[in-house]
Amino acid sequence: MKIIVAEHAGFCFGVERAVGIVENAANKKSNVITLGPIIHNPQLVNKLKEKGVLPLENIDEVKDVHTVIIRSHGITKDNYELLKNQGVEIIDATCPFVIKAHNSAMKLSKEGYSVIVFGDKNHPEVKGIVSYVEGEYFLVSNSEEAKNLPFRKRYGLVAQTTQNSQSFEEVIRIVQEKCDELKVINTICNATTHRQEAAKEVAKQVDMMIVIGGKNSGNTRRLFEICSELCKNTVHIETKDELSEKMFENIEKVGITAGASTPDYLIKDVINYLEEVKNERERKENR
Repeated sequence: MKIIVAEHAGFCFGVERAVGIVENAANKKSNVITLGPIIHNPQLVNKLKEKGVLPLENIDEVKDVHTVIIRSHGITKDNYELLKNQGVEIIDATCPFVIKAHNSAMKLSKEGYSVIVFGDKNHPEVKGIVSYVEGEYFLVSNSEEAKNLPFRKRYGLVAQTTQNSQSFEEVIRIVQEKCDELKVINTICNATTHRQEAAKEVAKQVDMMIVIGGKNSGNTRRLFEICSELCKNTVHIETKDELSEKMFENIEKVGITAGASTPDYLIKDVINYLEEVKNERERKENR
């Protein structure tokens, strides 16, 4: 059985930076919290809890003794102001690409455009982006929703940083017919595009594709969707414990990719497990 690992699998720059910020703070300070999970990976969040770093969902739970780390996805403009007014120490671990999306949405609205944000409406990153819009905005999660947009003289379009580039292009084509003027600022980060393209290349050539990452991770779910289109036998797992030897019967080539918030050790666990399955198969064949 051949094991192929996609290039660009695992932590992206923004996630690695955020996790490093949290670990550094935890080593130096007590009462460190993150506003929401620092990244969308339950296993890593649990490891940080063991170090005393708790994720708080409600800003009302923040006390003046806390050092508050803003997660990689960012928070809303109003919540940032609330934190500043509480006088707590703030360490901002928002991904620089997310900050670019905030600034782009704000810039478009100040220029008089009706702003469209392409992304998952319930994702904290998207909630943060729209909070910086100072005028009319619309949320669009797919091309069908884009078709239902009203006509406007001027539209400005941005995207959640981890969206599918191909889907974004489809939305652009649709919105062009919905206005006299369209200004697009592509806020999808390069790491996302590279990761998706690398996953496609592997999915095309394998009998089974494994996508590793949090079930609550938007970019991991998109990797799963992309790979599923090219390899029908695609599974989305968080850890190796979700795999079994039986799953690999008659599999000659298996591919692996992982979301941007998936730690290296979880990827290595899966690779090591597959190596064990491969070795056991060879032992049986040589008996």
